[in-house]
Amino acid sequence: MIYFTVFALFAAFAAAEVEPQHYSYSPSVGSASGSEYSLTGTQRITAVRVWENYGGSIRGIQFRYGAVWSDVAGNTYGTLQEIELWDGESIVEVSGKYSYYLEYLIFTTNQGRFLHAGQPGGSSFNMYPSFEGAELVFISGRQNGAITSLGAHWAVVDPSAAEH
Repeated sequence: MIYFTVFALFAAFAAAEVEPQHYSYSPSVGSASGSEYSLTGTQRITAVRVWENYGGSIRGIQFRYGAVWSDVAGNTYGTLQEIELWDGESIVEVSGKYSYYLEYLIFTTNQGRFLHAGQPGGSSFNMYPSFEGAELVFISGRQNGAITSLGAHWAVVDPSAAEH
């Protein structure tokens, strides 16, 4: 399922003139227990929602692509944290901590703003794109009542932005 979604999204980016050398993947971290998910859309990410459990783990994640909200990976139990991106703003780093579940999550933008949720505990991870000018285009992983793993998919949406 995830590989089909990755291929389908990659094909969509190819149709939008995103060259293969402008795509990278940060491998999943976490226990990888449960069912697969991927949060994808046809436009750029414009907002992020994260639900954190009262004990600290990440229960759910949702992206808004343009004006349309994606499905929720995980569930909407717990406290909601949300960030709306400004015009020209994009997510350029995903970091946090994990054990069995994703325990702490930070989305950092190219404007230096961030959304953080959960409680720091477990092993650390940092995910970045491989290409200058790339941004987060979707995530994939596994869920089992909460988020058990997360991988990040990056692309240069406007290839001319990487050529400075």
